[in-house]
Amino acid sequence: MDTGTPQASILKNVFEGLIQFLPDWLEIPLLCLLLAVILFGWVQSIRGRVARRRAARAPQPVPPPPGGQGRGADHLGPYAPTAAQPTPHTPSGADFLGPYAPAQRRDGD
Repeated sequence: MDTGTPQASILKNVFEGLIQFLPDWLEIPLLCLLLAVILFGWVQSIRGRVARRRAARAPQPVPPPPGGQGRGADHLGPYAPTAAQPTPHTPSGADFLGPYAPAQRRDGD
C-alpha cells in the first residue's frame, strides 16, 4: 500500500503541526533551544573524538597506587617473585632454554 508520500514528509508534518500548535512567543525559543541542544551534542562528540585521538597518539603511563603492586594484570599476588631476585649473570627469560637447549655439537662428530 503506497500513499505516494515518503515517510520523511510524515515526520515533517507531525513536527510542523506540533510547532504551529504552540503560540508564537513560545515557538521561537523552543526552536532555538532544540537547535542549541543539537549543536551541543555535535560539539561534544567532536571533542570526544579529538580527545580519543590525542590519547591514542601520546599514551600516558598509569602510575601504580601507593603502597602496593596494584590490581588486575599488574597484581601478581602469591605468584610475585621473592625478595631475592636472580643475579644479572644468571640466564633467564624467553631466550634461556635451560634443559631444553639443544646439545652442543663437537667438531669431530
